[in-house]
Parts: sequence; C-alpha cells; structure tokens
Amino acid sequence: MTAETHFSTVSIIALGVADLGRSRAFYEALGFEVGPGSGEHIVFFQLGGLVFSLYPRALLAEDAEVENDGQGFDGMTLAHNYPSEAAVDAAMAHALASGATLKKKPQKVFWGGYSGYFADPDGHLWEVAHNPFVKVDDRGIVTL
Repeated sequence: MTAETHFSTVSIIALGVADLGRSRAFYEALGFEVGPGSGEHIVFFQLGGLVFSLYPRALLAEDAEVENDGQGFDGMTLAHNYPSEAAVDAAMAHALASGATLKKKPQKVFWGGYSGYFADPDGHLWEVAHNPFVKVDDRGIVTL
C-alpha cells in the first residue's frame, strides 16, 4: 500500500447539520474554535491533527449523491475520553448547559469504564467516557 492509498488515519470528520449557525454556536459553546476556511456554507474546527467540520445536511447528501432522509440511527458516534469519572460528569454537564440533549446518563459500563451519551442539535451522538485502559494526556489525546 502506498501513501496515496493508506487509510490508517482520519483527516476530516464532517457532520451534516440542519442549521449551520445553530450548530456552529453549539460547538463554539462547547469550546471548539472556528478555524480558517470557515464560511457561509462550512465551518471548520481544528482538533489536534484532525479537522472537524459542519456542513449543511442537504448539501452534504447532494455532494455524496445519497438520499437526505435522516431515518433512524446512522450507526455512528463521536467520542471524547476524559482522565476521570468526575471529568466525564463535568463534560456532560457543560454539554447539556450548551444545548445538548441527554441520551444516556454517565454510568459505569460493562467494559470497565464510565460513559454517557448526548446528542447535538442535529441528533449526532457524542459519547463522553473515562476508559481506564487508555491514556489521556492533558490535551485530551488518547493513546492505546
């Protein structure tokens, strides 16, 4: 496999959103900083070596040539890990105060960690978790 075909890293995660302004404000309230190249139809946030972007859902579906039916669970979550259960509780409280919807209260889970879920204004699921089996540095970078 050459560098041109190697898929072992993710460079951009794009979420299709119903209201770009509302979603931008939500993520800014969570502490995300808008990055260069953001404009009327797209918002970029730099997250370490990854870019997280928001794009109008209808335009994203059109670009991918798929239906924009928004039916049910899309089989994907985004996650952020924290160094402790207390930090998970604080992060969840902050997300809820910023407009998130609680989906699962943080709790001890079967795999030995502690996690909960919230939904952003478009229903995208975020897990906030403490995984005692991974390292989380002071910037939130996780290593296995």
